[in-house]
Amino acid sequence: MASYLALFGSAFLAATILPFYSEVVLFALLREGGNPLALVMIATLGNTLGAVVNWVLGRYLLYFQGRRWFYFTPEQIEKAQRWYQRYGFWSLLLAWMPVGGDALTLIAGIMKLRLWLFLVLVGTGKALRYISVAVLVAWSE
Repeated sequence: MASYLALFGSAFLAATILPFYSEVVLFALLREGGNPLALVMIATLGNTLGAVVNWVLGRYLLYFQGRRWFYFTPEQIEKAQRWYQRYGFWSLLLAWMPVGGDALTLIAGIMKLRLWLFLVLVGTGKALRYISVAVLVAWSE
């Protein structure tokens, strides 16, 4: 049970802005003989819920735009919105990427993408990533 919680926690944190690598935890648990289906499902759920945190942050981020401590410039926000409008919501299938994936989920919140569509696309991409890790472990044995 503790290993499942550790995997869920690492997957959740990996989807936020914190630098964390849940694939390493998944890999180790799979090598120890853990149930691949259960582990992939737990990692996917944790990582997708972590991405929802970014979506929520993005959804309400612009309310703080006028504050001195606000991190992003209006130009950065406009550039991100133009990029998202150009590539669209399908880009969320790439939210699993270590570089840029978290930004995609934040931008989706800023763009007020419907949560159900966000969950389907992000969850699909993240599930495919974890499935690929499980397949690689199975092939390496």
